[in-house]
Amino acid sequence: MTDPIETPINVNISEQPWYTLTSEKACEIANTASETGLTEEDVEKRLSFFGPNEIAVEAGLTRWQILIHQFKDPLIYILLAAAFVTFVLQDYVDSGVILAVVLLNAVIGYIQENKAQSAIRALSRLSDPKAQVIRNGREIEIPSRDLVPGDIVLLSSGGRVAADMRIIMSKGLEVDESALTGESEVINKHVDPLRTPNLVPADQKNMAFAGTIVTQGRAKAVAVRTGDSTELGKIASTVKEIGITKTPLQEKVDKLGKHIGNLILGFALLIAVIGILYNMDPTEIFITVVAMAVSAIPEGLPVILTVTLAIGVRRMANRQAIIRSLPAVETLGSTTVIGSDKTGTLTKNQMTVRQIWADDNLFETTEAGYQLEGTISEGGNVITPPAESGLFQTLLAGTLANEANVTAVEMGEPQGDPTEIALHVSAYKGGIRLSDIRLQKEQLDFLPFEPERKFMATLNKNENGQTIFMKGAPESVLDRCKYQLKDGELVPVDPEKVKTVSKQMAAQGLRVLAMAYRSTESEYLDDRSVLEEEFVLTGLQGMEDPVRPEVIEAVQSAQESGIRVIMITGDHIDTAVAIGRQLGLDPEEHGALEGKVLERLSDEELDLQLMKINIFARVSPKHKYRIVDRLKESGHVVAVTGDGVNDAPALRAAHLGVAMGKSGTDVAREASDMVLSDDNFATITAAIEEGRIVFSNIRKVTFFLLSTAVGELIVILIAVLMNWPLPFIAVQILWINLVTNGLQDIALAFEPGEPGILKRKPRPPKEGILTGRLMERLGGVGLVLAAGTLGIFWWIYQQTGDLDMARTAAMTQMVVFQFFHVLNCRSLDRSIFRINFFSNKFLFVSLVAALTAHLAVLHVGFLQTIFRTMPLTIDQWMLIVGIGFLVILGGELDKFVNRWRKNHIG
Repeated sequence: MTDPIETPINVNISEQPWYTLTSEKACEIANTASETGLTEEDVEKRLSFFGPNEIAVEAGLTRWQILIHQFKDPLIYILLAAAFVTFVLQDYVDSGVILAVVLLNAVIGYIQENKAQSAIRALSRLSDPKAQVIRNGREIEIPSRDLVPGDIVLLSSGGRVAADMRIIMSKGLEVDESALTGESEVINKHVDPLRTPNLVPADQKNMAFAGTIVTQGRAKAVAVRTGDSTELGKIASTVKEIGITKTPLQEKVDKLGKHIGNLILGFALLIAVIGILYNMDPTEIFITVVAMAVSAIPEGLPVILTVTLAIGVRRMANRQAIIRSLPAVETLGSTTVIGSDKTGTLTKNQMTVRQIWADDNLFETTEAGYQLEGTISEGGNVITPPAESGLFQTLLAGTLANEANVTAVEMGEPQGDPTEIALHVSAYKGGIRLSDIRLQKEQLDFLPFEPERKFMATLNKNENGQTIFMKGAPESVLDRCKYQLKDGELVPVDPEKVKTVSKQMAAQGLRVLAMAYRSTESEYLDDRSVLEEEFVLTGLQGMEDPVRPEVIEAVQSAQESGIRVIMITGDHIDTAVAIGRQLGLDPEEHGALEGKVLERLSDEELDLQLMKINIFARVSPKHKYRIVDRLKESGHVVAVTGDGVNDAPALRAAHLGVAMGKSGTDVAREASDMVLSDDNFATITAAIEEGRIVFSNIRKVTFFLLSTAVGELIVILIAVLMNWPLPFIAVQILWINLVTNGLQDIALAFEPGEPGILKRKPRPPKEGILTGRLMERLGGVGLVLAAGTLGIFWWIYQQTGDLDMARTAAMTQMVVFQFFHVLNCRSLDRSIFRINFFSNKFLFVSLVAALTAHLAVLHVGFLQTIFRTMPLTIDQWMLIVGIGFLVILGGELDKFVNRWRKNHIG
């Protein structure tokens, strides 16, 4: 051990390129000794200097701060103004309803803002295992939070790595890094230094990273980064910095709220100026402004937005997509780019043997994944290989030279290296009963896989002695083979032919392993000479993490909908390209962009690459985040899928983060807006359709509600200009807005989707809830509503001289207009005469209920007193209904013109 030092280290230990150093140099820089470790004095100093080995959790906002933050929104200001107005008018029930809406929105916002802190807490839980270390020359177990840089750590199978470490001794160490890097295969670790600069974590084969899991083997390592300095900690820091990304719907609602607020302010000033010019009494001016404000505020809009989104949540849940925040329902409907992880999302995350070369023939397997079903076939004919064939011996070597738990595979709960599980399954498909063969050919000794050898071997009992079974990299196994087994006969091996077949299989994105055997009298594998003698090559097995069969159709469907699908993975470039081309992601064969290349690109250069490349391989978490960020900067609405810790920053930064429910980590789920309960990319396509339906219904509801507001505004403005009495009082406007409209707008939220909605191109990202064309229609409908209402008001006032009667007729006219107009709004493009009236039964119920409620207001005594109404005559009703039908004629004419122009509004 070196002499004690005054400071724990004299270099920035967290930024050292550890993978480029020798193990001796790593220990020297960390100021530790590989045999004795640190002293207690060293540990105390370093713990004080570096702090505990844990990821810092943000203090975050207090509950009160988060709650107050929910009220800093233009739409909320308008709602509060509406509540105040209704309170002044002593309409306490309506005031209470509006305040309840404000509270509901605050609760939803509170839940969303709390997600970032939840993601950090999940990361913190991941980094809290125990650690086996050497201190003062003794092996002891410590809480991982007490681990410090320079500690000598012992790693063993099944343990979780507690910090970032440089491996200094390894015996068959294999680590599952999929949660951190996205790498689908277990990584074989070694001790040798790597000279290539700027390697991503997935390529640092002599490092072990915090949060990953040791699947087999043993190792000794020196801890070099702890806490926030680890790769896991850097991801946590990135998630903290990103914060909350507003969804497009939230931005559109904010924008709409500001427009409504400005409109109310403008009209209030206009009416006040007109009143002053007309020498109106100040009290009358105030009453007029209040009536105008009440008419302009769509009180029911926030409620119906929440209801529409909640209906979407329920529909998506039925299609295996679990929504964690309401605004996320719509975001998928407006998505222009989906950035998908590969492993477990586009693929099964279950290695599967696809091709077997033996007996100079190529065989194929059926079925994918770990289930013990399927067959082996040649040219479409099912094969049951005889025991003496090369095919049978290839399968036999694959299942015996294998450390994956056989019992677990047979019980349907496989454990171990995915490659070795795949070899067990392929053997079963060839007729080998796994447990039985293990009993018949008892394992006497085994040699684990090591990167230097590139193969593993087992020694098994045989009827006439012992047999060594070997599996490994084709070039390594081939070097030891003199013969090849072909149809039960030993023939000289043809190395060039074997290499050619191996390359052909690898070119298809398959991971290729070779199998061989030899008889021996040795009872141990310690004598390495027995591994260098003449083996018999039995064949090759090529495997892949197969594409989910339904994903190909789902990707094609997304592309037909105008949505670009890109793959962002930590896996090897060859594997990524092979899978990407199977999915149709690279039709022009631009290939893939690797993380180490992306690292060197400026933002402008990356933007150019993003315009043509759809496959990104060997990327780190910061690369994935950067890709998402650049796509957002380019104006795209971005959805990102992922399941690992490495995906958390991108999930948080995207407009919509989509996590896997089955295989996903807690960190990924907490950072996401939506969870796929079936881990299936195809579910996203279903969710896209539901999202588009939700936005279409939101647009319908908004148009319906604002039509009334525009009509009422025009009525009040013209009445003031004409110096007429107001056609409605404020409480009558509230009745129209909150009660009659309030039933019908909810019914619109239940509208089924428009035919072919999934085949439409995504809406332009900057397009608001109200398009220019829809605002034209809004103005036209508002004029029809205003003209009809003013006309009936003036006519009845002239006929009867009774202001209450005229106001009752004007209010009823607006209600009847809405009865007809809600039918127009069932589709913003199709004729109402082509829509089955009973396809939305709730709409029928709402119309009956609204009509019943309005008749009660006209005929029930105490309601007549509250709303200042009176019964209408049959002649008056007939005139009102006739005028009301004009809104349908106008709507049909406008839709016809729109269809002729081939423009879609809804």
